[in-house]
Amino acid sequence: FFLRNGYDLITKGRKYNCRPCLSGGIKRLGIPAVAFSDGPRGIVMGESTCFPVSMARGAAFDDELEYEIGRAVADEAVAQGANYYAGICINLLRNPRWGRAQETYGEDPFLLSKMGVALTKAVQEKGVIACPKHYAVNSIENVRFDVNVKCEDKTLFEVYLPHFKACIDAGAMSIMGAYNLFRGDHCCESKYLLKDVLRDKWGFTGFTISDFIFGVRNAPKALKAGLDIEMPQKLTYNYLPVALKLGKISEKDIDASVERILRGLIKITPAIKETPKEVVACKKHTELAKRAALEGTVLLKNDGILPLTGKKKIALIGRYADKINVGDHGSSSVAAPYTVTPYEGLCSVFGQQNVVLCEGTDFSAKRAEIASCDAVIICVGSDYKQEGENLANFSKSDKTTQKAMGGDRYSLRIPPEETALIHAACRAFDRVVVNIIGGSAILHSFYSGMEGGNALALLVSGKENFSGRLPFTMAKDENDYPGFLFPGDKTRTITYGYYHGYTLLEQQKKKAAFPFGFGLSYTTFAYTDPHITDEGDRYAVSLTVRNTGDRDGKTVIQVYAAAPGERAEKKLKGFRKVFVKAGESTTQTVYVEKEDLRFYNPEQKAWYLADCYEFFVGQHCEDTQRIQF
Repeated sequence: FFLRNGYDLITKGRKYNCRPCLSGGIKRLGIPAVAFSDGPRGIVMGESTCFPVSMARGAAFDDELEYEIGRAVADEAVAQGANYYAGICINLLRNPRWGRAQETYGEDPFLLSKMGVALTKAVQEKGVIACPKHYAVNSIENVRFDVNVKCEDKTLFEVYLPHFKACIDAGAMSIMGAYNLFRGDHCCESKYLLKDVLRDKWGFTGFTISDFIFGVRNAPKALKAGLDIEMPQKLTYNYLPVALKLGKISEKDIDASVERILRGLIKITPAIKETPKEVVACKKHTELAKRAALEGTVLLKNDGILPLTGKKKIALIGRYADKINVGDHGSSSVAAPYTVTPYEGLCSVFGQQNVVLCEGTDFSAKRAEIASCDAVIICVGSDYKQEGENLANFSKSDKTTQKAMGGDRYSLRIPPEETALIHAACRAFDRVVVNIIGGSAILHSFYSGMEGGNALALLVSGKENFSGRLPFTMAKDENDYPGFLFPGDKTRTITYGYYHGYTLLEQQKKKAAFPFGFGLSYTTFAYTDPHITDEGDRYAVSLTVRNTGDRDGKTVIQVYAAAPGERAEKKLKGFRKVFVKAGESTTQTVYVEKEDLRFYNPEQKAWYLADCYEFFVGQHCEDTQRIQF
């Protein structure tokens, strides 16, 4: 692995996963290697399609779209020699300070489950082993190698594990352990997680892998706990022959791991279809990337400025105005053959002669030219230097300047010079649009992938309509999120509580700045006549959705449930994205599985249904009406 990556760095300028990371395999016996490719915003190998990050796809609230993306990803994996995809990132976002928040779908276990299951099924149907990660309770980056997470069983099973269980039930053949510790044991060495829960409780028959390099510290302990493959190659597992001689492990322990790995390879290999390399970043896939960016961009505020229809002259300012910025440069980095910047996208829609470019945070030199424009779009926010996989430690000064390379965020605010830019632009000009946050119109495009610039232009011009919804809560105060740990903290132990995100705000009777599930469009919708029917194993929630505006558009029907007397506040239990033409109505049904309504009894170690439930339907978590039944 290290020799191959060194060679790739010299010859290709890239040092990680340019080609499959190979584990095992015996040519003499016809046993293929586990050929690993990372994710989740596409295949890390070669020059693959760079889709929007998982958080942006979570904002699409469309598991059918995620299924399509999964099939495209699998084709690109197979075409480049991989049979294993470690891109089903479903760690729950408990605090947006987490540097790798972009790699997951959001803060809600149900949303994570739906999206993770869609990706798992799509990938494996194409002959690629699906690997959900990082198992489990992994949501802190800078101290990820030694943070010890504690939580009670009810919290673990109801909040932090349902999405992993859903992917296992959907047939995931593998799973990756996490770097962090859980209740004092490294997750890749945790008998409780890998054997007691994963295999004995859930019936998982696939194989497990470690996170890379630092995932395993004690080889005998990890093997006996159920960790099958150390990635990216044997490091601590090189000690296993010695451990066998010393009696610290048995041949039975080794045979059990070998059997699990072979079972996965035997199942998946016949499903692999020969796929030409021309499929990689093909037109069909790049169009899908654009569609995902369109569906996932969230309009948070619009004071009548958008859409910018007709022949408009646009000023584009900010450090990301004409810069490639598709997400972290760590293990999730995808080297796309091209990337459309905001400037390039706007030029394609409005014409280059009608777009005034001013990069950076000082527009004084072009003030008069900008003033002649019909609207100003400011591109600000974050990049891999401010958030991502931890590649360097933060110094004390970095807590305010945020100049370190990746990692967690000490502050959720954008850099002060960008805040100053927004304020100055709003004082100087009448029509200001801010991407990602702030100003007279606000939209959040996340890291929108290789076609993000085209998607932005189509949306602000009104050629396409916004339909994204926030997959996490934007609180009014950073202190409204659960506690976090940083390198300078004296402790390395943190307790994860039952509440976070929108459930925490509801429990504390607080309102969000922008609530979970929120998003605007160029039209409006009314939900009427909601009613519910008991269908045995599930409830059917039906309602009439009317487009009350003058533009076609999409809305996301969101169904929440609560059980009076139980600890949980209302939680998302069903959603559906629907298209409705202007002025028209449609009858829609969202199904809520009773299995998803269960609570966990830690004393009896069993699941149960509450005596009664309340159901709510609405367009976001703070805009719901109770359904009578």
